[in-house]
Amino acid sequence: MRNNRSNPRLPRRAAQGGFTLMEIIVVVILIGGIVAFAATRILGNADRAKVNLARAQVQTVAEKIQQFEMDTGRLPNTLDELVSAPGNVSGWLGPYAKAAELKDPWNQQYEYRVPGDGAPFSLVSLGKDRQAGGDSVNADIKYEQ
Repeated sequence: MRNNRSNPRLPRRAAQGGFTLMEIIVVVILIGGIVAFAATRILGNADRAKVNLARAQVQTVAEKIQQFEMDTGRLPNTLDELVSAPGNVSGWLGPYAKAAELKDPWNQQYEYRVPGDGAPFSLVSLGKDRQAGGDSVNADIKYEQ
């Protein structure tokens, strides 16, 4: 049996190619940057989608309030009256909504007031920050009559 070290035809281990630690670190950092960029784009779109969903939901809940008014002759005192019949109302043909439909995409109750600001009622989602006012995804989303 021969010793492999004495055979000049076999390649030496040091002559084999490969990646250095520095090259691997650079590739990992580049991949991390690409993933971070993509994540911010995707999450930003999720916030915009929730704003659009809140606009649609405010409109839908307002229509349910109006249906309640057409059936009973008055506006509901609270949004809960859309879910279960109030004891002192005739003509109630509900339920008009499910309890889950009375929360905005950020899982907060809609603000509902009777009378509203210059209107029979007001219906508002406070947006992502859950505070009055704001801009962009934090802006209030109101039912416009």
